[in-house]
Amino acid sequence: MDQLKSEHANVSAAKRTDVSRETSEGRSSLATGSAGTGASSKRVAVVGAGIAGLAAGVYARQSGFDVTVFESHAIPGGASTSWSRKGYLFEGGMHWLTGSSPKTALNAVWNEIGALDAEVPIYVRDPFLAYEFEGRTVYLYRDVDRLEEHLLDVAPEDARQIRRLVKDVRAFMKVSMPVFDLKGVKAAVPRKAGMGEMLAMLPAMARMPAYANQTARAFADRFSNPLLRTLFASMVGEDMSAMGLAFTLATLAAGDGGYPLGGSLAMARRVAETLERLGGRIEYRSLVEQVAVRDGRAVGVVVDGEERAFDAVIVTQDLRMAVDELFDPPIVEPWAEHLREHVHPILDTFVSLGIRSDLSDVPECVGFPLDEPVFCGGQRHDALSFNNYAAYEGYAPEGCTAMTLFMNGDTYDWWAARKADGTYAQEKRKLAEAVIAAVSKKCPQVEGNVEVWDVATPLTYERYLRSYKGSWMSNMLPGEKQTSYPAKPEGIADVYFAGQRLVAPGGLPTAVDTARTAVQHLCRDTGTVFQGAL
Repeated sequence: MDQLKSEHANVSAAKRTDVSRETSEGRSSLATGSAGTGASSKRVAVVGAGIAGLAAGVYARQSGFDVTVFESHAIPGGASTSWSRKGYLFEGGMHWLTGSSPKTALNAVWNEIGALDAEVPIYVRDPFLAYEFEGRTVYLYRDVDRLEEHLLDVAPEDARQIRRLVKDVRAFMKVSMPVFDLKGVKAAVPRKAGMGEMLAMLPAMARMPAYANQTARAFADRFSNPLLRTLFASMVGEDMSAMGLAFTLATLAAGDGGYPLGGSLAMARRVAETLERLGGRIEYRSLVEQVAVRDGRAVGVVVDGEERAFDAVIVTQDLRMAVDELFDPPIVEPWAEHLREHVHPILDTFVSLGIRSDLSDVPECVGFPLDEPVFCGGQRHDALSFNNYAAYEGYAPEGCTAMTLFMNGDTYDWWAARKADGTYAQEKRKLAEAVIAAVSKKCPQVEGNVEVWDVATPLTYERYLRSYKGSWMSNMLPGEKQTSYPAKPEGIADVYFAGQRLVAPGGLPTAVDTARTAVQHLCRDTGTVFQGAL
């Protein structure tokens, strides 16, 4: 059920270990002679119109810079995307959003860039998940007291482990992703976390290593009940750190992790519209081939073979790809070498179904075991889970249902081999047919009523995102310290980095937070006041 791991970047509230400290400050020619010139005379290129690129564009434009965002695709959003097929809308990115709750510091950031506002409805489903196994069903309720009571009813034999987990969830509920200002930046509205907030997080900090140092599978094996054991092993991916599982439950219990109606693409379009309303520009179908560097500083970008002059460049393309593809020669600083060696990409294959049947009586997120395994990219799956959008207006024709299934696993090489030998389309169809058969056994009203299917493999995402193996997050291995990468290279001035790959595990919160930080670096280098408000 790897869709549950989509936005749990609350982990980044933990201490971040910078591979290169803040020596990434480097030198900036923008700062030279900038006094009195004002930010408005400085032209900034942003590479990529994903959430990080759009957010960077908005923050830079708010602070007075002349902004142009370049996007190789025809639409904004990057990994935060959805697509339409024959009247069905398939959600291909966000399934819940950290910071959707107004009680969180991150919510203000989403509002600052126009991603959310008072007019955007937030749907908070409860129960969040129904998981079935051997004729029984367990539910993930948001109310932590109700969750504890339900789990104890399902598995009284695991009372000790359940109470320990729930106690930890209550502690983790007090951990939220902080929003800080960069040291030395002038901010129109300064941001810092209060001492009370930090003290409230201390009990959770003490328990984090217990989860960070084991996989979800190892954590699940502590439970005797097979239903709970299977649920916890599959909830965020059995090879991922159990930290993701704990923070998922805590996010839900805290009332966060809602779904903005309209989903990924609608949210991206709101940010894009905000940028354009502020006077920024987005050039779609415009591939940035290289950052132009002369005499140790960025002087622009090469777009579709033509060099375009800019005073600064903010790169939001997947950093793992950017250090090699966008710079000639590639960046070889120690942090970049660490990045090349230590990225553990999270990959998924997305299967989407348009069903000529109303599934509004079926839970919105269901996990279930299979009688016969389904093979995706050569990997065996003994269980599936789906997101059911029957209750969402505009996702399907009247009386019909859009459904998505995510199948995790690094299948990149397998799909690449199928592409090379000409069987790629055939294998996608075989996968779709196997999934349809499995879902039809679970929900008989699906059988014979699938009007459209769509399979997006890691190669699909690689093509649209230009990301490493088509991945959209990074895995943190058990016991692995959280690593962050610098917002600036040491050897090239006037280049700034942002995006999900800068801080594992990534996700939308990391994208927007690193975008904000990149623009604060730019403001500090130019003596500009960071505005950060509409």
